[in-house]
Amino acid sequence: MEKNTESGIVRIAITGPESTGKSALAKELANIFQAHWIPEYARTYLMQKGTSYDFDDVTRIALEQQKLEQEAAKHAALIFCDTDALVCKIWQEYVFEKTAPEVDAWFDVYPYSFTLLCDIDLPWEPDPLREHPDKREELFLRYQDALIKKEIPYGIVKGQGAERLARALQIFKSSGINAPEI
Repeated sequence: MEKNTESGIVRIAITGPESTGKSALAKELANIFQAHWIPEYARTYLMQKGTSYDFDDVTRIALEQQKLEQEAAKHAALIFCDTDALVCKIWQEYVFEKTAPEVDAWFDVYPYSFTLLCDIDLPWEPDPLREHPDKREELFLRYQDALIKKEIPYGIVKGQGAERLARALQIFKSSGINAPEI
């Protein structure tokens, strides 16, 4: 696995539609690899502000998420990111039919060494911050299409519970990411 040349670290993005296990997977992987985990800032922001948001809120969320990653990059060689530039870009495109220049710029740089795209094979779990239970397949295809178009190295994580984690580790192994080597 190549390190990000700009920062000299390995950043793994965990991305995908709502309710696909991104947070749990990012936390588990960070624990296994004894790495740094960056939680999804949108959850913190919206729990403080309330579930109503606008275009500028999503931009603020994206900028803070990016800031948290940059701060972690000063102190860690391996970072698991529980969301990424792609989540913010698709969120703005889907809800507002446009993206902020700051979000586009973050996506253009896409500082991740590898991306895990979480499949929609997990059951939907209701949550006050989740909005699109019937749009997960459409959103998944948007994520996959964006990764393919930008030629971003990625793997699709499927399965339930331990099987999902094992699949992620299998993807890493076939991609050259191995805990003892990092």
